[in-house]
Amino acid sequence: MNSFRLRLSDRTRFALLAGVAVAAFPTVAVAQDAAEDVDAPTQEREQADSSNAAMGNTIIVTATKRAQTLQDVPVAVSVTTAETIERAQIRDVSDLSSVVPSLKVTQSQNAFATTYSVRGFGTSGNNIGLEPSVAVFVDGVYRSRSMSQISDLPDIERVEVLRGPQSTLFGKNASAGVISIITKSPSFTPHGSVEASYGNFNDIVAKGYLTGPISDTIAASISGGYHSRDGYVTNLYNGDDIGNRNRWFARGQVLFEPSSDFKFRVIGDYDEIDEKCCAVFNLRPSAATAAVNAVGGQVNDYRGVPGADEVYTDVVPSNKVRNWGISGQADYTMGALTLTSITAYRETKLEADQDVDFTSAPLASGANVGQANLNTFTQELRIASDFDGPLNFLLGGYYFNEVAETHDQIVYGDAFRDYANLLIQSSSGGAYSIPTLEATFSALTGNDYTGQFFASGQGLFNNMRQKDEAWSVFGNVDFEMTDGLTLTLGANYTRDSKKVTSNTTSTDVFSGLDLTSIGQTAIYQQALATQIGTLLGLGQPANATQIAAFAGGNPAGYQQVQAGVQAYAAANASNPAVNPLLSLTSLQFLPPFQNFPNAVEDGRFSDGDWSWTARLAYEFSPTLNAYASWSTGYKAASYNLSRDSRPSPSAYAALVQQGLAVTNLRAGSRYAQPEDSEVYEVGLKGNWGLAAANLTVFKQSISNFQTNTFTGTGYVFANAGKQSTWGVEFDGYVRPTDQLTLTLAMTYLDPKYDDFTNSPFGDLSGETVTGIPKLSAVWGATWDQPVGDDHLILHADFAYSAPYQIEPGLLAFAVRNPDGTLDYEPARAAARPYRNETNNLNASITYAMANGFELSVWGRNLLNDRNITGVFDSVAQAGSISGYTDQPRTYGVSARFKF
Repeated sequence: MNSFRLRLSDRTRFALLAGVAVAAFPTVAVAQDAAEDVDAPTQEREQADSSNAAMGNTIIVTATKRAQTLQDVPVAVSVTTAETIERAQIRDVSDLSSVVPSLKVTQSQNAFATTYSVRGFGTSGNNIGLEPSVAVFVDGVYRSRSMSQISDLPDIERVEVLRGPQSTLFGKNASAGVISIITKSPSFTPHGSVEASYGNFNDIVAKGYLTGPISDTIAASISGGYHSRDGYVTNLYNGDDIGNRNRWFARGQVLFEPSSDFKFRVIGDYDEIDEKCCAVFNLRPSAATAAVNAVGGQVNDYRGVPGADEVYTDVVPSNKVRNWGISGQADYTMGALTLTSITAYRETKLEADQDVDFTSAPLASGANVGQANLNTFTQELRIASDFDGPLNFLLGGYYFNEVAETHDQIVYGDAFRDYANLLIQSSSGGAYSIPTLEATFSALTGNDYTGQFFASGQGLFNNMRQKDEAWSVFGNVDFEMTDGLTLTLGANYTRDSKKVTSNTTSTDVFSGLDLTSIGQTAIYQQALATQIGTLLGLGQPANATQIAAFAGGNPAGYQQVQAGVQAYAAANASNPAVNPLLSLTSLQFLPPFQNFPNAVEDGRFSDGDWSWTARLAYEFSPTLNAYASWSTGYKAASYNLSRDSRPSPSAYAALVQQGLAVTNLRAGSRYAQPEDSEVYEVGLKGNWGLAAANLTVFKQSISNFQTNTFTGTGYVFANAGKQSTWGVEFDGYVRPTDQLTLTLAMTYLDPKYDDFTNSPFGDLSGETVTGIPKLSAVWGATWDQPVGDDHLILHADFAYSAPYQIEPGLLAFAVRNPDGTLDYEPARAAARPYRNETNNLNASITYAMANGFELSVWGRNLLNDRNITGVFDSVAQAGSISGYTDQPRTYGVSARFKF
């Protein structure tokens, strides 16, 4: 079995599922019985919150941009509280997926490639041109790429995960969901905390938070954190470790509140990441692996052995992110109206260096595969009412302005020429080699190619810049039709304009050759020599002297022969059976790039669209609410800002017709069309004090879903015509005693491609979407036992996901049967076991003293459940498969003091 994981027996799994309930409190956090008075001064609200906290029912959410209890808010939202984050040792957004079953976070080769998905919908982060379908907001400020929020979580109050499109409440790109991170506002009551943690792999975490008043009207807070950890993967090439943590953050806030009618909050934050990420394992060797070994390289001996965290790479993978920003939020109350303004400026810089071939052979050097800069300005302005009557509204406007720049390169290393030579000899049965090809092409073209094919230092150097400007207006109206029955209607109009400029060059000599044209010359010469040799009765092709003699002695006959041969060569230049040079096309890894704007492509896009919401919510009783809703979402078109960007078929045809196409240009995807999402949803929410339950049934789809798939030599940027899923979500809790709380959250999905005829792997219409488990569940238990004035708190959570096929690479080996179903070629049948199944147990024991001191012993992934999280066709190694794995068991101790 090739999947890298520990498997549990059915009996063991049943015991864990039945006896270990998750206390991770995502959507199951207890709802507050009475709504918060948002008009009260901050000091009064703090005192009320403190009182409610003692009773454990303070979950106030702002999912609809109004303060409501979790039970009352008529949307599908998961809430992770600060307490859960502490107890479950959640470090960053990636860890949230262990407590929110509808959320999945994956990371491949660098921070660039972090993907957030909700209900199975999420856009690949491995292209800076692709903005996420799941939008991330921190204190109301949009983070335009996932790499802008992958650092450790700062002074968190709560994290809300809104499921489904949210375009009528959020200004930008919320077509699949929203992750809203809310930090603690500065307090007029002085308090703070310090925390230190130590675990295996030399894991060190230190955090601090301090807040208090500066004057009667000004409060401030400051927080900071540092996290370091050794890597858990060993690079056998140099003994280095990979997969470490080295990151820190600092955050400062000032709150000015001169009266109950006005407050202004300024937030400044800075964080850095400098880590060796990420390890890539060879999961299945091929004949190309032997070629790697032949040039002195090695790959890991994976063989599906759990715990074999060893790789070979001659390039130290690095992942450096610098992220900072400043924002200001003003809230002004005018009677029953509140005006809110949020202004923000952010900068993000990424430098990611990694081995392109993922072996210890120097096939690629200086392979900096990710340099990106983002400069973003956002402005949101909204007004909301709080009338006593049946009608209330929220009206807002949003402006977004961003400049994104990306620079990356792939450069051949010292061993690539020898490696390519072995591939050429193998594929041609020894008929070709690089020296013979160089000599042959030199003779056919009149150019000297000696020593120029696959030479060290040649490569492709990509540079692109995008200017994105967008604005939107949005609003919602709530009308209480009868007592307890509320109708909500919402709309959003978004206008998005993008302008892209590229300056990309390729110095790969072999990839710049026109094998069709050169092959036509070779066919012509061979056919001419053969034909004249036949006419002269030589029994063999004529040589140059004999051809010249024939042409001089019989000019008319020669012209006739020449015309026929030319016609034959032209007709067969693109025929692989006649032109053997075409078999070398797969080795033209870095062909010339068609830069734009050009005479055909203007590099501009501008479009707008409406999104809608309609919802009926009914309060059956103070403890039971229900709602039914329909909503749509929109995400603008995205440009392909990578070396694989190619003109559309129509633009390609125009470039060829006008003689502007670069050599070896082919049609592809320069950009992906806008996404349009839609969801029908019915929800039921109940809270009876000792127990609570929320149930959601939905049907969700996205048309023109933007995809970015790796195929072994590059990424294919495309739109899936339509992807959909219907599903059921449940979360609830029960308190059998005052000390014990049991929770359950689960998500069932049935995702499929309704229409994906142009996928890189053929027509996938009707097929199940890979990479999405049908069933995800989180069970938990928390035992809070008073010990005098102190507390002993036991916490456990268990996350399970049913087995699912990992995306995206393996479908490349699928073939379609006559009945339309997909199957795998016999030689690739072993690829099928690459599936993921999660059995993740986390636990902690905390002793909390009355004086504010807490001591915890904790563990994450205690079962050491190891999975392959992603697979892809190995780079320039036909038939080989590579992949990523998740982290092993971690454990440690933490000390925290709250004052």
